[in-house]
Amino acid sequence: MGEWLSATQHAQFRQDGFLVLPDFAEPERCLELRHRALRLALERVPSPERATVFTADGKPAHAGADYFLRSGEAIHCFFERDAFDADGRLRDEAHLSLNKLGHAMHDLDPVFDRFSRTPALAAVARDLGMREPLLLQSMYIFKQPRIGGEVACHVDHSYLWTEPLSVVGFWFAIDDATTANGCLWALPGGHRIPVKSRSRLDGSRTATVMDVFDEEPYPSEGLVPLEARRGTLVLLHGALPHLSGPNLSDRPRHAYTIHAIDGVTRYLPDNWLQRSTLPLRGFVTPAPASAD
Repeated sequence: MGEWLSATQHAQFRQDGFLVLPDFAEPERCLELRHRALRLALERVPSPERATVFTADGKPAHAGADYFLRSGEAIHCFFERDAFDADGRLRDEAHLSLNKLGHAMHDLDPVFDRFSRTPALAAVARDLGMREPLLLQSMYIFKQPRIGGEVACHVDHSYLWTEPLSVVGFWFAIDDATTANGCLWALPGGHRIPVKSRSRLDGSRTATVMDVFDEEPYPSEGLVPLEARRGTLVLLHGALPHLSGPNLSDRPRHAYTIHAIDGVTRYLPDNWLQRSTLPLRGFVTPAPASAD
């Protein structure tokens, strides 16, 4: 088929809308990324009184709008809702209470840059038909023990809209992901269902709104768990319904996700993630030289 994906794998991705590739990243590289993410969390975590909570469980969002919207070209920290007790105090150390880091580690941190930009990933993108892949956002998801929140069923195209659709998710298991600690679940073939909603900036460009095209939810039956050992890469079509459950176990479930779009498509100017200072780069594009 191509440099990386076999014809069988490519056909499976077209059929299911996802593809699980075990042992794509070496465990040592995953652990290096894990250690770096924890270091960034320690260095950048805001004080609890300035905390911004991120939820993706379908309930009302609590993320500070400005802090969230500025994260497209920054490295910001977002807390878990259940990290706080009834009085608003953190139950654990701040850096162990985070939901995720986002959304530009791949451009701003050298360890994340090295992990995100490899010839192998470039080959996979080409095999998927991406003519000019551009890394749009990155998320390091902690899925903390006992408080790691669920992510409701959604499709990535709703949030990173291009015309035509081009977004692909590159999801890496940094820890082993199981049904016990909140692995991904996906709906095989669900990428053929018309996309039901789109999130965009409102007229003031200071908040987001959701345009709903079809109020019927995605099917809840037929979802399959995508359990994955450390180093596994899961490819996700931009229109594939997928979710993850809460982590009620005593083990963390760290994961790293890159969302890439095709530069030959039109990225809409009212998508939430907009850049003004950081140009988008591909999987093998070197970082700009630092000014002297």
